[in-house]
Amino acid sequence: MSERAVKAKAGIGGGARGLGSTFENAALDQEAGPIKFLLSLYKGNFTNLTISLLFLLIKSAPVYVLPIVTANIINIATNPEQHPISGIWINFAVILIVILQNIPTHAAYISFLSRAIRYVEAGLRSALVRKLQQLSINSHRELPAGKLQSKVLRDVEAVEMMSKQFMIALAPAVVNIIVSFVITLKSSWIVSLFFVLTIPMSISIVTVFRRKIRKSNKEFRKEIEQMSSRVSEMVEMIPITRAHGLEKVEIERIDSTLRNIQGKGYRLDLVEAYFGSTNWVTFQTFQVLCLIFTAYLAYNGQIQVGDVVMYQGFFAMILASVTGLINIYPQIAKGIESIHSIKEILVSTDIENNSGKRKLADVHGEFSFQGVELSYPGSEHHVLEDVTLDVKAGECIAFVGASGAGKSTVLNLVIGFLQPTGGRVMMDGINLADIDLRSYRKHLAVVPQTNILFSGTIRDNITYGLRNISDEDVRRVVEMANLAEFIDQLPDGLQTMVGEHGGKLSGGQRQRIAIARALIRAPKIIILDEATSALDNESEFHVQKAMQELIKGRTTFIVAHRLSTIRDADRIVVMKQGRIAEVGTFDELMAKKGEFYNLKQLQL
Repeated sequence: MSERAVKAKAGIGGGARGLGSTFENAALDQEAGPIKFLLSLYKGNFTNLTISLLFLLIKSAPVYVLPIVTANIINIATNPEQHPISGIWINFAVILIVILQNIPTHAAYISFLSRAIRYVEAGLRSALVRKLQQLSINSHRELPAGKLQSKVLRDVEAVEMMSKQFMIALAPAVVNIIVSFVITLKSSWIVSLFFVLTIPMSISIVTVFRRKIRKSNKEFRKEIEQMSSRVSEMVEMIPITRAHGLEKVEIERIDSTLRNIQGKGYRLDLVEAYFGSTNWVTFQTFQVLCLIFTAYLAYNGQIQVGDVVMYQGFFAMILASVTGLINIYPQIAKGIESIHSIKEILVSTDIENNSGKRKLADVHGEFSFQGVELSYPGSEHHVLEDVTLDVKAGECIAFVGASGAGKSTVLNLVIGFLQPTGGRVMMDGINLADIDLRSYRKHLAVVPQTNILFSGTIRDNITYGLRNISDEDVRRVVEMANLAEFIDQLPDGLQTMVGEHGGKLSGGQRQRIAIARALIRAPKIIILDEATSALDNESEFHVQKAMQELIKGRTTFIVAHRLSTIRDADRIVVMKQGRIAEVGTFDELMAKKGEFYNLKQLQL
């Protein structure tokens, strides 16, 4: 049997890709309620759940047998003339065997149950991660990182806890109620009526408190997401906060959020406290009434004395099970609220859809912007309007203009982050909207103003996402990116750890690593978004030398505020209020003394 088949049989999945696909498909039914959604997550694991329930029934045998054995021993002890002493030892042996079997059967119960629950936990997180990779850039701009982290971590954990409560608390409780009721019904249908009354009473209690618990859970969950978002922002802002002596301001801002959480959490706890105490008082009263009623039956000789203990044992079991069911309701409500939260992401339709689109094996890098317009949903203002421009393969085009003129928006169209609301962007004669952007972006490299590095080695950051890259290839791009002298001075060379977000490196060093990352991919299209605007003169000099190597023979789009850095561009496009105002070489535009000339004069 193959490893994949073994994993499938064990119910532990076939990898994150398969898990993610399964759970994304489960989320496609937007009309599905929380419980139906939860059941769909366990699809393929019902065998594990069924075996687990079987072992649950066996391991719980002591709970069912003990009241019967207790009643038998009491009846034997109170009527010695009718029963031999051996009856006590037989009952003792029976209960001892039943108790000892709990060890292996409980382990088996948890084993099969855990396979199913852990599968769902991993699969749900995998589905969320996959969906986050599919969401449009606009969605990510609108969703705070802290809120997304809360959904992936806290909400999935809440769903996992709800699943455990269903299987570890709810399922045993239901089994206990059914077994106890059946045994009692066979012994006395009159006493069983007492048991039946617990069901409408429990439903009534849940009905009274359900709305308040749901509302309190929703409010608490939103406050937690808000806190997670603000803590994430706070961590990112620590250098700015510390530099301006604003620690107290930031602490007060977070404390305000924490006080809101404290208040919402207190109200949730209070609702759950009233819920639990009302439940306990109601069912303790029922148990006392059952005791009085069965004692009355024994007093009149209608049942034996030992049967009073047996009925009390079964009634206590039912009450404990019903109480347990009611007490886990807040946890279930929390899990249901988390399912709603998770589905906000999983059912989102604002995704980058590449399904069925044309895949590219190679690109030349020829572009044509044909009457391109762009406006954001709900806004009549055009970010871009009637942008028409032809770009030859291998040509270097620089975009300049005032802030908000539409320069970076054009780059986002080239990358495919945005789609025009009017006109077309053609690449090698193909509408970019008809291309599988994943295959297209393999031929594209982006060097942004603020480069993002992860906390690995310099080599890891340069070869990010690539496999089987030789040391010779890495060294070649290091030389081309003007990084060799810097790396050679490091004790660990390319294996030097850069720290979180590259915090151990200067801005110029980070940018040159980003350029090396772009070079090693041998891209046909380069995007440089203000790649030198935040650098000092020396760093800019080194980065400019690296950029000259990067753009050789490649179609290049540059956005730059420092107009002196784009003197060698093949053409310069001057943007103004979302339109193309001028196009030409550096010298042509300076001689024209138009918009570009005015921008250049402002920088003198």
